[in-house]
Amino acid sequence: MSVKVLNKENFEENVLKNENPVVVDFWAPWCGPCRMLSPVVDQVAEEIEGVSFGKVNVDEEKELASHYGIMSIPALVLFRDGNAVDSMVGFRPKERVVQFSQG
Repeated sequence: MSVKVLNKENFEENVLKNENPVVVDFWAPWCGPCRMLSPVVDQVAEEIEGVSFGKVNVDEEKELASHYGIMSIPALVLFRDGNAVDSMVGFRPKERVVQFSQG
């Protein structure tokens, strides 16, 4: 499944109302660790069934980042039933992202 670009207009539909768990990658283009994590998230999204993935550019979506308390990036947030249930900050290897996504 591909990673969806999320913004305030589509966040509710794609994350909060999604029947699947959703992993959201909060990132910025100037962030080195974010650029390292992005292809890992893309790979995991293609390999894992039953989990949706999205990315929020924190420079363009400051309101979303603030609402979910994003203070450092990259930050992965796991949503279930419209609620943020887990988070992880910083670059992580693929195995850890897979584990987090299934958590």
